[in-house]
Amino acid sequence: MAFFGLFGKDKKETLDKGLEKSKESVLSKISHAIAGKSTIDDEVLDNLEEALISSDVGVETTLKIIDRIQERVKRDKYIGTSEFNALLVDEVAQMLAENDTTDIRDFDAPLPCKPYVIMVVGVNGVGKTTTIGKLAYQYKKAGKKVYLGAADTFRAAAVEQLCIWGERVGVPVIKQQQGSDPASVAYDTIASAKANDADVVLIDTAGRLHNKVNLMNELTKIKNVMQKIVPDAPHDVMLVLDGSTGQNAFEQAKQFTRATQVTSLAITKLDGTAKGGVVIGISDQFKIPVRYIGLGEKMEDLQAFNREEFVKSLLGV
Repeated sequence: MAFFGLFGKDKKETLDKGLEKSKESVLSKISHAIAGKSTIDDEVLDNLEEALISSDVGVETTLKIIDRIQERVKRDKYIGTSEFNALLVDEVAQMLAENDTTDIRDFDAPLPCKPYVIMVVGVNGVGKTTTIGKLAYQYKKAGKKVYLGAADTFRAAAVEQLCIWGERVGVPVIKQQQGSDPASVAYDTIASAKANDADVVLIDTAGRLHNKVNLMNELTKIKNVMQKIVPDAPHDVMLVLDGSTGQNAFEQAKQFTRATQVTSLAITKLDGTAKGGVVIGISDQFKIPVRYIGLGEKMEDLQAFNREEFVKSLLGV
């Protein structure tokens, strides 16, 4: 819980600003749901259900939230609509907490091992390589030595983009020629990082989903090669999703979790969309902790995910 106490004013302002479009959309729908009501009755809950589903929270997660609120209302006897937003924040934050068993949150938190290896997956266009660059920046800013591995070797632009980020941030990028074996790049990266006493290694991987068998085989091969140097690597398989795509992000999460064992999520582009509710639905449906959220173009706009503050900002509390 100490992490929540460290959530400073600057972070809160960035979060509020980044979720502005989502907040306006969700708040207007929830305000409509409770308009003219003094208590939370079945009509309010029906209207809330409609508001949450249309905010991209997803049907299953919405029904779970409604059940939790019904139980709470039953338990606490009388709850007026004036207390409704605080109740909703509390229940959604608790629900997200049930999916979050990770110890690592902020960038300056101690790492469980060295080097700490993160394999980053996600389809092209979701902001995967940009997220890696921003992660590198945040980790370096926190005093950690970072190495990047350009294992998305099928796209020349991906390697080039990662190298540009490496230069901007001032961290080494291990690469090979386009079309090289991704596992070979991962091996070289881990070997170099270990030899140079790096703290964090971020491995970019190919963003393809057209053949899940090939994707699974490729990611498995990368993992196996990593483990020749660091036996328990990767320590985190992070799936990057574009929050602005709403329900399409659910489908991508479904495909990737079938292809490999995803252990955390980074959800990007939340500043340009009214679909912020997708963060709640994806976290709940896939039982995978959201670790980072992207709230803008600047390197500082990638935040460690604080579920309570996120829900407060989304619901305007």
